[in-house]
Amino acid sequence: MVFLLFSDCVEVYMSEIAKSSTRLSRISTAPWYRWYALGILVLVYASSHVDRQIMGILLEPIKQDLGASDTQMGFLIGLTFALFYATLGMPIAMLADRSNRRNIISLAVTIWSGMTVACGYAGSFFQLALARIGVGIGEAGSSPPSHSMISDMFPMKQRGTAMGIYALGVNIGLLFAYLFGGWMSEHWGWRTTFIVVGVPGLVIALLVRLTVAEPKRGASDPTIKVKDAPPFFDVARYMWSTPATRHVVIGSSLAGFVGYGMVLWLPAFFSRSHGLSQTEIGMTLALMSGVVGGIGTFGAGKLADLLGRRDERWFAWIVALAKGGLVPFLIAFFAMAEFLPAIAIYIVPALFGGFYLAPTFAMIQSLVKPEMRAVAAAISLFLLNIIGLGFGPQCVGIVSDLLSSEYGKESLRYSLMIFSLLNVWCAVHYFLAARTISADIDKARA
Repeated sequence: MVFLLFSDCVEVYMSEIAKSSTRLSRISTAPWYRWYALGILVLVYASSHVDRQIMGILLEPIKQDLGASDTQMGFLIGLTFALFYATLGMPIAMLADRSNRRNIISLAVTIWSGMTVACGYAGSFFQLALARIGVGIGEAGSSPPSHSMISDMFPMKQRGTAMGIYALGVNIGLLFAYLFGGWMSEHWGWRTTFIVVGVPGLVIALLVRLTVAEPKRGASDPTIKVKDAPPFFDVARYMWSTPATRHVVIGSSLAGFVGYGMVLWLPAFFSRSHGLSQTEIGMTLALMSGVVGGIGTFGAGKLADLLGRRDERWFAWIVALAKGGLVPFLIAFFAMAEFLPAIAIYIVPALFGGFYLAPTFAMIQSLVKPEMRAVAAAISLFLLNIIGLGFGPQCVGIVSDLLSSEYGKESLRYSLMIFSLLNVWCAVHYFLAARTISADIDKARA
């Protein structure tokens, strides 16, 4: 009886899949459709960042419950996730350059959402680490195929704006993770919080599978002939031989190293140095990272498109100016003992912290050929995430532990202050990328 019922459910599901494919083939050419598809991909990206960044707001409760050190928590929130997320992103991207990207994304969302729910049932540090590895494996299949699809749906003149909208998923994810995660953590506990934030991703996976069509490769670049997808090392060599691409990848990796280290440790910093509750931390960071940061993320993509029409070097210049300019504000923010003056100063770093995302995504996709786009995105995201998400939080935790004997609970403040200086190094690489970006984009179009 159960088997017959299961068979009927599968038959109905497959029938709906077939019907949705027929409907999608009719509506995917409508002018509004690409914006709808972009909106769904933003939801996917937001879901991934809710499940990824929720660890930041839950860091202190988990640490106290499991009795872990800052170094162990840095390993849990960084390397355990990033190692599998970044490494598996490349073979999945190779598959995405050769097969249906929409289906890969749908399956990926299902995996990471299920593993986020599993985090709530972890009975030990080891089990939680395994569940976070599962989240990383799922999320590896999201961004590279999404970047490739967006580049096929939007031409060069709109690509910065489209990537800016897509990158808003980071800020939307942070908004929900901090706004609701802080409250849920304080009132329901960290285990229930994991379960609640994981379930919506399963619904988003169905939306992707049933309502998003696979775009034609190279559709937004009609003058370029799309060839068969090249081997992985051919793409890597092409990227390394292109100076602008090389500097953008290095610069974005440094931006991620500082950014992820800061985002994931700021909740603990507010708790230790300013005495905020979980709900207060969530409200503060939802406003700063979600709202103010979202304005900066979208504004960067729009500004890059606007200025880039006159000179493509502006895609790199605006990132260099933003990253170099926010350093004095970060130093002042961490040096402030009083919370209100500190948070007023933090508005500037919050606005420009994610300024690199949309221009970087757009530059990488424009600096390589269409048949390389998913793998190129995976390579850049591999370095950004293994260096940024993997080692950023880990190194902040290690330095905090090293300084703890001298500064006590304020050791995290000084660790974050030290790491903020690396933004200058990041800015230098984007300035260097601007020198050859026009010639390198022409090379990809040839």
